[in-house]
Amino acid sequence: MNAQPQAQTAAERPLGRWYERFKALLFIVFCFEIGIFLLVFPWLPNWHQTSIIVMVPWLANVWDNPFLKGAISGLGLVNILISFAEVGRLRRI
Repeated sequence: MNAQPQAQTAAERPLGRWYERFKALLFIVFCFEIGIFLLVFPWLPNWHQTSIIVMVPWLANVWDNPFLKGAISGLGLVNILISFAEVGRLRRI
């Protein structure tokens, strides 16, 4: 009876391994793209073309604050680092 469950897990393992690699690859691409966007976008001129400033005028000073832009860029850098860490993890799968 023990031989049958081992045969099933051996047959299911390649499909699961492919699925795990594909899922990890999608996560890596997602984290990297979001990271690049968050790293660069706050410093572009398009950052000021938002409806947030129109709807809440007192928020304009906070929105233009370099510390907020730096914090958002820092989150982008963290996302990029996560994607690199996942590349390392993907190589071990």
